[in-house]
Amino acid sequence: MSKGFGGIPGNLQGLMKQAQKMQEQLQKAQEEAASIVCEGSSGGGMVKVSANGENRLVAVEIEKEVVDPGDVEMLEDLILTACNEALKKAGDAAKEKLQQA
Repeated sequence: MSKGFGGIPGNLQGLMKQAQKMQEQLQKAQEEAASIVCEGSSGGGMVKVSANGENRLVAVEIEKEVVDPGDVEMLEDLILTACNEALKKAGDAAKEKLQQA
């Protein structure tokens, strides 16, 4: 049996290097996934919400025309729909990025 670095057999040393490389690739993919930002919208684009790959909302845009004090429920529904769409898109994109690693 050949000896590698520090008395570790060569094939075990290679396996450890490969595991370290895979760990580094996974770390990079996780960082890239976290930086992904996706947008969800509703009401024909009157409400827009952005979410990142960490499933955090990062921005909300609401057009003034959709704000009606007499119909708060509609605005709540539009916000909820846009949030869910943005979070789903970001989650799917992050999952895809991690699967590539």
